Amino acid sequence: MLIVSASMGAGHDGVAAELARRLTAAGGAAEVVDLLDLLPLGLGGGLRRWYGWMMRSAPWVYALIYRVFFVPPPLREPDGGGPAPRARRERRALAWDSPLTVLAAARLRRLVGCRRPGEVVTTFHVAAQAAGRLRGRGRLAVPSTVLLTDFAVHRMWLHPGNDRYLCPSPSTARRVTALTGRPAACCAPLTGPAFHRPPGRPAAVPRARERLGVRPDDRLVLVSAGSWGVGEVAETARVLAGSGRYLPVVLCGRNERLRRRLAAVRPGLALGWRDDLPALMADAYALVDNAAGLTCREAFAAGLPVISYRPIPGHGRDGALAMARDGLSVHADGPRDLLAALDRLAGPGERARLVAAGAALFAEPSAEALLLGGASAPAPGGPQSQTSPPPAWSRSGRVWARWMLP
Repeated sequence: MLIVSASMGAGHDGVAAELARRLTAAGGAAEVVDLLDLLPLGLGGGLRRWYGWMMRSAPWVYALIYRVFFVPPPLREPDGGGPAPRARRERRALAWDSPLTVLAAARLRRLVGCRRPGEVVTTFHVAAQAAGRLRGRGRLAVPSTVLLTDFAVHRMWLHPGNDRYLCPSPSTARRVTALTGRPAACCAPLTGPAFHRPPGRPAAVPRARERLGVRPDDRLVLVSAGSWGVGEVAETARVLAGSGRYLPVVLCGRNERLRRRLAAVRPGLALGWRDDLPALMADAYALVDNAAGLTCREAFAAGLPVISYRPIPGHGRDGALAMARDGLSVHADGPRDLLAALDRLAGPGERARLVAAGAALFAEPSAEALLLGGASAPAPGGPQSQTSPPPAWSRSGRVWARWMLP
């Protein structure tokens, strides 16, 4: 399988790498390529730098771009004989052939001709558009599967030319099918085995607080800023530290400037890129996140409650709201809401509810099982939840079966 990702942050690449590892362990063959490396004339690197600058320095620009180009059309009820003409026109409109998509599709077609994979799997939205364009025009002879890495379904993920979609939640799968008319199924999160901790069993990782030099009774709250270190995490750290009840540990990613700035004012601990995130999560009280990305899924695997606060604009905000609607996290609107949400985690009810909701995602079929033709295998190493899969899975599963079976 040819897995097409993009080095826009670490989430897309992290999911792609874990999928490749699992497919290889299952006896398959997988290759991961970076879509940005396929683009000519250094365009991919320029796009990465421009997006990083925009998210760090002018997030309002991205918010405007997202609102104009990324928001999908509203869902419309089909009539008794099938989708109404207007709905069919809206599905065709999802095939948005931007200049970047056309260029990426041409390069992807050339790569597929050289590699000759049995299937193309995309984990980045522009790659999904490129593969859908090729497949819809008959220029891609193998199936094209889109693996969504966002809880929010924006239009750049959606192209009716793609064969199928793997989604992070049942509600996402239902929305994708309604918008594209293509089969969609929920799959378990693609997180590394080091994060997984079965309920009631202590994590088999070294304790992190000893290395950080914090007291045994400190309540460590991880504050995630993504691999690029973006968002209003300094304000978040000040709110947590000012309460006197929580010690913020800001994960600054690869943003060394942010780490130095926070280290100078010391509203808690400021850490750079870490390879011991499973150990940090095992010792943490909660995760405060602003992007609804891979770090949230890793927290679900570790049994760590997630609070969304001051999400980055666009897909970050929409993803945070989608997670909260599905009961996977709590969305805090302001400082008081943030502290109140964290205080409620001290009681068994709220913490148990969030942990169980996150763990239930791992009872869904794994991505590699669905790609290799299975239908019910749990994610390897994932937490075993006693909660049955949500009823919505049965509907998306039937859609998947209708596509798979003759």
